[in-house]
Amino acid sequence: MNQATDFDAMVRALRDAERLLLVTHESPDGDALGSLVAMKLACEQLGKDVVAYLTPETGLPREYAFMDLADVLRAPPEDCESRILVALDCANARRIGPDQSAHERASSILNIDHHHDNSRFGDVNLVIADASSTAEILADLLAALEIDLTPSLAEALYIGVLTDTGRFQYSNTTPKTLRLAADLLEAGADAHRIFQDLYESIELGKFRLLGRALENATLLDEGRLIVASLSREDFARAGADEPLAEGIIDYLRAVAGTDMVALIREPPLDGSLPLRKASLRTTHSGLDVSAIARQFGGGGHRQAAGFSTDQDVDELIVALQAAYQGQLDEQAA
Repeated sequence: MNQATDFDAMVRALRDAERLLLVTHESPDGDALGSLVAMKLACEQLGKDVVAYLTPETGLPREYAFMDLADVLRAPPEDCESRILVALDCANARRIGPDQSAHERASSILNIDHHHDNSRFGDVNLVIADASSTAEILADLLAALEIDLTPSLAEALYIGVLTDTGRFQYSNTTPKTLRLAADLLEAGADAHRIFQDLYESIELGKFRLLGRALENATLLDEGRLIVASLSREDFARAGADEPLAEGIIDYLRAVAGTDMVALIREPPLDGSLPLRKASLRTTHSGLDVSAIARQFGGGGHRQAAGFSTDQDVDELIVALQAAYQGQLDEQAA
């Protein structure tokens, strides 16, 4: 199907659905959470029976504590078989989390995303790779469904767009993105309060984690590649839990002369979790970190991606350096 057909099919599927289960990816960011909240509000406005679910292994970053997430389930509902699962901002089904039961039991799957490497795992797929965010795609869907853009809904969409464009500074910021932001502000999103909640209410523990990450950073290839790590001991010394690591990699990306950065972190020990998670970022137009992440079973965007692994840090550093150099060799060939 072409993109227009995909869009029309998704509108019909959402309009016809009666019972829905909304999910997004593990370790959710602002676009994931904003899209989850926005879709739930929209479905409620349409009179749907809708619930939202986040994998229990995922901690929520504190900067998103102001969002309306109180009724989000942390275990799959018992009636998954009778619900249509709507996956938001998930490049593949694995990204929903270690517990795949909701995905496997749902009556059908609707997949709404903007990752260019999305595996199209849904029965209906709407993947628009040139959209700034999943929230931007949702804004068009909700308009087609004639949803009333309330202040709460506008705020959720604005959070998604704001965070996935790096406060409208990344290359995925388009004229359409800025026009959407203006529409959301006119609908009642409070830009100043959202900025304060997200970027001016940071716990001291996060800055301590940043300090640990900088101390642990390894510079490779004359500083063009930086690999930093945060161990469980680092989290303990900083008095911080794992969700506070969200966004630390973006400080590393700002180092002058750097093509690619990686942050490896250790989540709390749990038999059901991988031992380590890695985030990748690049400012180099010729690099695709999502392709590197896919080598480890992950995925993402060309400039921002991630994966989970049981490899130790030293092995990962070697593997990431080889992957980085491999991409440079391909570009030079």
